[in-house]
Amino acid sequence: MQAVRLRRLREKEFIRDWVSETALHPKHIILPYFVIEGRNIKKEIRSMPGVYQLSIDNVLKDLKEAYGIKAILLFGVPKTKDAIGSESYKKNGVVQKAIKAIKKKCKDLIIMTDVCLCGYTSHGHCGIVRGKRIDNDETLKILAKIALSHAEAGADFVAPSAMMDGQVKAIRHALDKKGFRDVGILAYSAKYASNFYGPFREALDSVPQFGDRKSYQMDFRNAEEALREIKQDIDEGADIVMIKPALAYLDIIHRAKEKFNIPIAAYNVSGEYSMIKEASGGDKTRERNLAIEVLTSIKRSGADFIISYFGKEVGKWLC
Repeated sequence: MQAVRLRRLREKEFIRDWVSETALHPKHIILPYFVIEGRNIKKEIRSMPGVYQLSIDNVLKDLKEAYGIKAILLFGVPKTKDAIGSESYKKNGVVQKAIKAIKKKCKDLIIMTDVCLCGYTSHGHCGIVRGKRIDNDETLKILAKIALSHAEAGADFVAPSAMMDGQVKAIRHALDKKGFRDVGILAYSAKYASNFYGPFREALDSVPQFGDRKSYQMDFRNAEEALREIKQDIDEGADIVMIKPALAYLDIIHRAKEKFNIPIAAYNVSGEYSMIKEASGGDKTRERNLAIEVLTSIKRSGADFIISYFGKEVGKWLC
């Protein structure tokens, strides 16, 4: 019997490219931005080399280098914080101003906005605090106000990330009631209480001032619960659902893709980004190869979209 030689399809690079099963493209990447008040500000985030807090004018400059990127995700860095995160839903808040400025210059760019309180509250939690508990239902009211303010500014998608029960339903109701039926919801549906978030919390100065977020973010030991969370968000009106983080949860991404007929996003989070930076040791070729391998693995697991801090680099590498 003649031997089966699977290596024939791997022998030459142009053949490997031709038969490859998974294609990564810049349009699959959602590029995050940390937008800060002021002008001409470009403040590097120490634990995330190459990622910055940018003022709106510098976001506009930076977007000129985002080759092939079709969507961005905005996080706000406010000047002041308080117990209820009131800066988050102001009409002239930093994210609201950024949406308007970006839409004016980049009409076809999809603008997504993070809807949460952790970056705006003095206590660093994602919701309204009563005693030492997070008040789920009071938080829903604030999340709806934030989402509505983003929609009014021109956002294409709002992305609730607080992991409050009923957040998608509350936001969908608020948007529809005010006539924003075409604004989509990218739901952080299975957001785990992860150890990979450290650098992000530096970026937003959002470390909890007491306790942790395990009472509302998911336990990393659970998988079936993630599928329940995703189904609930779909039933409440989510247009895209997200699993966060990505690398340690490829199994959840895969199971969600097999079970639900809806676009799946995955967040390649700050800790995953920083690990690649550290592992590459400053070697740009090694960094490229590591990042492309990781992002392709996330795509291969079933993600339709990947939120990644390597977004600009992917555009340059693949365009």
